Amino acid sequence: MPESHLRAADSDRTAAATVLGEHMAAGRLTVEEYEDRLARAYAAKTYGDLAVLTADLPSTAPARRVDAGATRSSEVAPRGRGVHPHAWQSWLRTSLIVVAIWLVTSLASWQLSYFWPIWVIGPWGAVLLAQTIGGGGHDGPRDRRRRR
Repeated sequence: MPESHLRAADSDRTAAATVLGEHMAAGRLTVEEYEDRLARAYAAKTYGDLAVLTADLPSTAPARRVDAGATRSSEVAPRGRGVHPHAWQSWLRTSLIVVAIWLVTSLASWQLSYFWPIWVIGPWGAVLLAQTIGGGGHDGPRDRRRRR
């Protein structure tokens, strides 16, 4: 946290209020304590005023153990296995949305209008298909690092 005499911004006050809410939800603060500290957080002028509000509370960041192998496999699709399934899911969701918009506008005008969604879903789908067939098409720094 910056020096305690420096002025705090609205975003700093909001961040402190969020932290206080997490502590109340965890049961470390009663509703009365939370309301008192929340009022003081929004009235705070300096970082020191905000620091006092959470000085007696532990950090809200959960301790996490990250398995390096699991993280890497979820970040990048391994070479030769195609695109990440989330890419296809995003394409499908977007396709459904734009086709629904086209259908609603066509029904509203009582005639089938030009099928413009093809310009959204066609090229995107073609790129995903090419990447899936071609093994993902990733040859960035991460992939080069993994092959060493």
